[in-house]
This record gives sequence, C-alpha cells and structure tokens, in this order.
Amino acid sequence: MKTRVLIVEDHPMSLVGLKMLLEKNDSCDVVGEATNGLDAVSQSSKLAPDVILMDIGLPEMDGIEATQQIKKEHPSIRIIMLTSKDNERDVFAALAAGADAYCLKGVSIEALSTAIEAVKEGTAWLDPGIARIVLGRFQHASTGHAPDGFNNPTGTNAATTLVSPIAQIDTPLTAREMEVLKLIVDGLSNPEIAERLTITKATAKAHVHSILQKLCVDDRTQAAVLAMRQGFV
Repeated sequence: MKTRVLIVEDHPMSLVGLKMLLEKNDSCDVVGEATNGLDAVSQSSKLAPDVILMDIGLPEMDGIEATQQIKKEHPSIRIIMLTSKDNERDVFAALAAGADAYCLKGVSIEALSTAIEAVKEGTAWLDPGIARIVLGRFQHASTGHAPDGFNNPTGTNAATTLVSPIAQIDTPLTAREMEVLKLIVDGLSNPEIAERLTITKATAKAHVHSILQKLCVDDRTQAAVLAMRQGFV
C-alpha cells in the first residue's frame, strides 16, 4: 500500500519540485498540498495522510505550531520537518512539538524516501547535520548543562521537555536500537537483523541509519567499535 503524503510548503517552485520528485516514487501517493500552517491543520483532518512533509517558515501559522496541533488531534500522523533551518532553537522546538523526523532541504530523494519509510514504520529519522545537534543535547543533558544560548528555544519549554527524559538514560539509543546495535556487533547484515527481530528490511535499514546518526559514526564497523569501547553491549 502506498504511503499517503501531504506536502506543506509555501514556496510554489519548491512545492512543484517536491511533488514531482515524490510522484516518481512508486511507494508514495501525494494526496494533498498546503501553503500555510492553518491549511495544513485543516488538510490533515480532511485527507488523513500517513506522512506530512512540513516546512517551518510558513505564513499564518508556522510549521512548529501546526505540527503541535496536528499531533494533538491526530497522533498517528507522522510529520517530517523539511526545512532549510538548522539552528538549535528550531530543531528542538520541532522535536518537542512532536515531529518524527527532521530533514534539511537539499536532501536527496533517496534519503527523503528512507525518512518517509522510517517514520511510517515508527522510527525517528534525522538529517546527519541535525543528528549531531541532537547528540550534543544528549551529551550536555547528561552533565546537566545546556549549550550556550539554548535555555529557552522559541520562548517555549522545548529544552526542558527534551532534557528531562534524556538525562535519565546513558545513551541516545532507544531500546530497539540497542537490540539492533548488539546484532551489528555480532556481525549481522540488515536482512539478517530483520529476520532475527521479525521486522521488515526497510525498518532494519532505518534503525541502522538512526544508530549511525546518533553515534556520529560513518559505518557499521565504527558503530560496533564505539559500542564495545563505551560498554553499550
């Protein structure tokens, strides 16, 4: 079954280009478009998309507020922030609002397709550059110190919302990602991981991708070495 996608973008050329790219993806079906946050909230109720590609800098209501409202009304809808904004304030405000993924504009169609598949399967996905920011937050949270200039992003409690749960764990990986990491250390391939955990190959690939991002490593070997050195497994 195709993934039903709603595109929220206020720049006409970007909207057309993104729609054309997604329509070439056999696994996606663009069911609607919105050019502002208010329309995004309305369209999400009318169209019931599986995934929303959401820009942040939108008129009438920005993408962060729209994400918060949509998640409140329709928690099962997955939202991918697709934006040019890569500052900490927007990243953590978006994640605190409930965004499932954060991609920078200019991302390849292959990476965007992976992100769509990942969030549909319930896995978070972060652009590599954004993952470094998030990992930095994990590291600072574990010491109880916030990075300079990030005590109150966008005037909300986004930092507090994120720091509290993070400070209670030793690694940024989820329980499922820890399972996958152990299998990576054991030398299993993505198909073997999928079979062992009874998940799809796409989900296994998404988990591995998320692990590499969160640990800020380039490949599976580096992830395995880091995991053993840090005592994760």
